[in-house]
Amino acid sequence: MPTPPFAHETWFDESRFPVDWGFAGETLTLVLLAAAVALTLAVRLISNYFPGVDVGWLARCAPFMPFAMRLHLAVSLIGLLSLGVYLSPAMDLEANATGILLGAVMAVAAIGLATGYYARWAAALLLAAGPLGMGEFGFWAVAQRIDLVGLAVFVLIAGAGRWSADHELGRTAEPSLDAQAQAVWALKVCAGLALIVVAFAEKLAMPDLALSFLAEHPDFNVAQQVGLAWSDLEFARAAGAIEVLFGLLLISGRLPQAIVLIAGIPFNATLWFFGTSELVGHLPVYGAMLVLLVYGSDPQLRGAVGTLWPFGRRPVDAVRSALAPTPAAEAR
Repeated sequence: MPTPPFAHETWFDESRFPVDWGFAGETLTLVLLAAAVALTLAVRLISNYFPGVDVGWLARCAPFMPFAMRLHLAVSLIGLLSLGVYLSPAMDLEANATGILLGAVMAVAAIGLATGYYARWAAALLLAAGPLGMGEFGFWAVAQRIDLVGLAVFVLIAGAGRWSADHELGRTAEPSLDAQAQAVWALKVCAGLALIVVAFAEKLAMPDLALSFLAEHPDFNVAQQVGLAWSDLEFARAAGAIEVLFGLLLISGRLPQAIVLIAGIPFNATLWFFGTSELVGHLPVYGAMLVLLVYGSDPQLRGAVGTLWPFGRRPVDAVRSALAPTPAAEAR
């Protein structure tokens, strides 16, 4: 059965391969990347005439998106921790002081996010988990989980939302339209960058890794499965360019419903082949796609999703304002 090429090779292949930017700089690769940029611009142009479809029952889910993001993050963190890894299946936690400390950071952040108790501080702790992990696993391994940053910043700006301890205690209110626009901007940019980083880390800048993965999983060369005489190297090049395209489309935020439905097919199909590791590793991306689908179904929020820069003031000021206690909390 043909299978899509979007599983993370670095999560399942512990071998190390040299970086080869020459492959990324080849003419054909650059042409494919230029085509990805052109298609993204074309989608933005088309969206001016066909912005999307209003779906009332999905749009009514918008107030619950902070809750959904907290749960996606919390379940992902707990799932990864249960596998004995840090932030991704590629980073094994050692049974030493450093490993215990990093695991504790994940556990505390997950509990705060799941319960919605001081959820913004739990999100801030998760953001701090990145630099902490770089000392143990290096910059590149942690940078590939930039999708986690998007969900954490979403909670940081939008707040814990409904069905949270913070909401019950009056420490958070319903996010404004501006706050939702800023939160979804961080979400889509980080999710898109995560796909672009992975495209280079596993294919375009490290073709030997892609070739090794395809040699062990020959059915993943979908082109050959449908009768195209593509070599594994040619397929890796095309797959990397497609991932870059999806990343750019997510960052653009236009036609979010169509983009999420199309991109969701390969992301969900890989669960059949890689199981739990793929599920807990991809949960943040699934969460980001859920928000884009829901917000894209609301005629008021759809414009916020497609905005390239929603910050009327500095982002730091927006976060500082979000962290300020609400009047109800001060009264308590």
